[in-house]
Amino acid sequence: MAEFSRARRFKTVVLPHLSAAYRLARWLVRDESDAQDLVQEACVSAFTSIAGFEGENGKAWLLTIVRHACYRWLKRRQRGPVTEEFDETMHSLEEDGSSVHQPNEDPVAWLLREESQQRVCQALERLPIEFKEVIVLRELEGYSYREIADIVAIPTGTVMSRLARGRALLWKYLADQSGES
Repeated sequence: MAEFSRARRFKTVVLPHLSAAYRLARWLVRDESDAQDLVQEACVSAFTSIAGFEGENGKAWLLTIVRHACYRWLKRRQRGPVTEEFDETMHSLEEDGSSVHQPNEDPVAWLLREESQQRVCQALERLPIEFKEVIVLRELEGYSYREIADIVAIPTGTVMSRLARGRALLWKYLADQSGES
């Protein structure tokens, strides 16, 4: 594939999905800088193999590459479960990382919503990676069970099972947090 054609295809297939790739990497490796490096590594890999991409879902293809890069990185690092301080800019559920406060909204309601969001993100950080990735792909990225199965390379039934178990653990962690406060 000619270099110009490869670059144009990369621009249309991969570049629109960099935000989703970063969010997935960030949740999997739990570090902003490492996530950026892994997305860059995944983009280099995607660029070199773009000629072989024949599918229609560039986002799923890129996220699969990102996921594999993250798992290789985690394996090299042999990282166990790590908890870290919540960072609003990294964990915000808003696309641009900003908080949404409506001008006419009751400040108490806004604070409660912000606290709830923080608690959910902290609980999500505690999940084992196999549950975290399917929850992030389903709940934050909006993928179908079939798409998640393709990205993670597991049967659809396993996706549903991991989602159910992950959600149950998430509720348990949230309940634990409520008992601590």
